[in-house]
Amino acid sequence: MSTAAENTSLGPSVTQALISDGAYRFGWPLDPAGATALLNKIRAVRSFDESLFLEEEVFDLDPQYRGVNPRPGRNLLERFDEDLAFVEQDGGVVSALTEVLGPDYVIMDRKIVCGVPSRSIPSWLKARIEGAPVNNLGPYVKPEYRDVTYFYGIDFHQDIIDFKDREADFVTLYVYLHPVTRSDAPLFLLEGSHVLGATTFPHLLSRKDAQTWLYDSRDGQSVAVRQTVLTGQAGFAALWHPFTLHGTQPDTADHERISLRYLISRRSPSAGGLAAVNAAVRGPLLLQTTRTDLAADGSAHIKGNLVRTADG
Repeated sequence: MSTAAENTSLGPSVTQALISDGAYRFGWPLDPAGATALLNKIRAVRSFDESLFLEEEVFDLDPQYRGVNPRPGRNLLERFDEDLAFVEQDGGVVSALTEVLGPDYVIMDRKIVCGVPSRSIPSWLKARIEGAPVNNLGPYVKPEYRDVTYFYGIDFHQDIIDFKDREADFVTLYVYLHPVTRSDAPLFLLEGSHVLGATTFPHLLSRKDAQTWLYDSRDGQSVAVRQTVLTGQAGFAALWHPFTLHGTQPDTADHERISLRYLISRRSPSAGGLAAVNAAVRGPLLLQTTRTDLAADGSAHIKGNLVRTADG
């Protein structure tokens, strides 16, 4: 079992891993017992089944595509502050974040992310979202359950997508609360993709072979990037740069995939190793337009999903 006291040796530099790969995978799981205990508490208060969703006719009366994700005061994870020590006080996590962001780093956001299994999605909804690049299910979930982010496959994207005009001053920390296999909607991550900087979604990607993609930026740069699939046991943790491309295929297991997603920022532009990571980026560090896939009302107006074609 891993504990906060034990997890203090990171091995290779986290900063160097972010410079070369855009991501860092912890070499141990965070406390599996802590992850399992939190998972059990979450499942005790929420059923991740078809009861989450609006009826089709109710949705069509007043479709809402914006403001449907967790926010302060509407975030299920806020109920479980005392259960998050296995993440936030883990010695290795603290050391990694301190190295990259400085000792006074700030948790910008933390939430529960649920990969909804195919069997739990109503047939009317499956027909509507088929082929969409970003299947965030929040618009179709009953308002009282919008304290969790629900998805059914999300194409390769950068986490800067939600932050127009913001420089890359944060990292993402992701934690699996139960074992995640190939059928549990694991994250597909493209190592080295951060080097082209912030690029507009949908991204310009083409397959080279089963494990390699050619990634192009709209200013004429290109790079071959390595695909890795993040599977692991309860407590698996990884962090990545906001320009690192990642996504998931739909959950094909018979149960939901429950994870934690943190966005964590530095206070000072000079704090930690993130400045060195950003200095190695060859493209822009911010964008005025981060995506072109949405209509004016926030609904998707394009089709196409590259991660669905990826091999595991």
